[in-house]
Amino acid sequence: MVNPGPDLTAEQVIELLDLAPLPREGGWFRRTHVDEHAGAIYFLMTPEAFSAMHVLTITELWHFHAGDPVAMLLLRPDGTAQEPMLGTDLAAGQLPQLIVPAGVHQGASTTGAWSLVGTTTAPPYDEACFTLSDAAALVERWPSAAARIEELTRP
Repeated sequence: MVNPGPDLTAEQVIELLDLAPLPREGGWFRRTHVDEHAGAIYFLMTPEAFSAMHVLTITELWHFHAGDPVAMLLLRPDGTAQEPMLGTDLAAGQLPQLIVPAGVHQGASTTGAWSLVGTTTAPPYDEACFTLSDAAALVERWPSAAARIEELTRP
């Protein structure tokens, strides 16, 4: 786990890690590795820059690194919705890493000022594997998660 220092701001983390805005999904990122087998990024969220609901055609592994815990929403093809929390408080049920299988709609937000995670995909990510989710379609299929879906989508 990365220890970013007790008093860093999101802006300082963005500068120190040379992060750039992530189009469509939101947040700040930098690709740290890519080869023919796998890809990895740093991904930083702030309250305004959350990970909008989306679905991938590849499996994604999330790793918590630093900052405030991350509240995720996973909408599975079987109709179930889960809200795992990434973080370091294992006793409270937070997870340091989480696998999001291909075909699961996902979104995430920080629970505080900022959160730094990493994601790894195999095979490596490319634009063809990403689809931004439609809020109305998600609410129709997962009505119990409607409020959280609305929080994690953009107009």
